Amino acid sequence: MKLKIDRQADALYLTLCDLPASRSEEIFPGIIVDYDDEGKMIGIEMLYLSKRVSEEDIRRVLFETVTEGA
Repeated sequence: MKLKIDRQADALYLTLCDLPASRSEEIFPGIIVDYDDEGKMIGIEMLYLSKRVSEEDIRRVLFETVTEGA
């Protein structure tokens, strides 16, 4: 899994796996989900990131893993 913030494109992309996308669907304005040939979700793109998240929050990314039973 990879998270990429592209400041020039003003976008965030979460890659769930490295398979190529065969189709994309905008599920909400500026939120695009990519799917592989089998219809499995492989990535999520958020456009207009600077309008959705403060600059401070863009610079500070927190990763949290929740363990089973927590």
